[in-house]
Amino acid sequence: MIKFQIDKKSKSSRARAGVLNTPHGTIDTPIFMPVGTAATVKAIIPEELHECGAQIILGNTYHLYLRPGMDVIRQFSGLQAFMHWNGPILTDSGGFQIFSLAKISKTTENGFDFQSHIDGSRHLITPEDAVDIQTTLGADIIMCLDSCIPYPADEQQAKAALELTTRWAMRCKKQWDGISNRQNALFGIVQGGMYKDLRQQSAEELIALDFPGYAVGGLSVGEPKDLMMEMADHCLPLLPDEKPKYVMGVGTPEDLVELVSLGADMFDCVMPTRNARNGQLFTSAGNLNINNATFKTDTGPADPKCTCYTCKHYSRAYLHHLYRSRELLSYRLNTIHNLHYYLNLMQEMRTAILNDAFDDFKISFYANRKKS
Repeated sequence: MIKFQIDKKSKSSRARAGVLNTPHGTIDTPIFMPVGTAATVKAIIPEELHECGAQIILGNTYHLYLRPGMDVIRQFSGLQAFMHWNGPILTDSGGFQIFSLAKISKTTENGFDFQSHIDGSRHLITPEDAVDIQTTLGADIIMCLDSCIPYPADEQQAKAALELTTRWAMRCKKQWDGISNRQNALFGIVQGGMYKDLRQQSAEELIALDFPGYAVGGLSVGEPKDLMMEMADHCLPLLPDEKPKYVMGVGTPEDLVELVSLGADMFDCVMPTRNARNGQLFTSAGNLNINNATFKTDTGPADPKCTCYTCKHYSRAYLHHLYRSRELLSYRLNTIHNLHYYLNLMQEMRTAILNDAFDDFKISFYANRKKS
């Protein structure tokens, strides 16, 4: 399955640098996982992902289950061969996408009964199905099916969802335990809304099931940033230190720095790729909108301190021209840059932790990011 070891802990925070060994490769943590929703990280190819520093990517169970479907994936014995990616993959359970995308969905004790947003066909995914589907996808790390709630949600609603999530987690664990010669690792997902006592209840119930790793779900769903950080600060210390801790669906570069300092090891978010397609570039000196007329004659790279392919070869003026012209190359070059920025940021944090210099890194990071 997987093996996680911690190489170094920060002396002044909960930040830690570790190594996560999986069947498809070794991952240095903390790590950001580019999102490959439909077996592709939008706009770029796997070789470019490797060049950006990607060590693991995320696939989406809901989308891949509906299209191309498990019959296709079985022909390739998993996503790696299907999409020409030879590294580790994490798949989510699909619960959030059913909650947010399906035309009609109903949460029952048995699972999610929903209507496809693609063709209107009806489907039922149980906790057992979620484990089997993700195993068919060939992911190294798979997630328990969890019950998602909107923000804001009252305490009764949050409690009911977390208790259903626990019952589903028990069923996922039983299904996973019964898989012979399994190669993947199953993570439990802490829920409980914005209520600390419920978050603690969720964590304790999942820890009792002894998963190989744990995720904090239900954050970055519309709540104020300070509340998100408060919940993460509360949840992360509740989880076993010897196992990887994954904060799902987060976030900005500043979010990642703060969450690493709170003890998180793994992250995913569509922000670097989605924002790239919308013309926003992340740089060491802050964010820039390449659509801005200021860049029409700017001969410098997007980020003078960046070593990505885009910054080595192309000017802001060219990136501005591509974006304004709606050329497809714009999406590719912007995505390469943003993913390189995110992945390099994670590497810089890891190096700082290993060198007992994480505080100095944070000071420098914020000072530079405010220059734009």
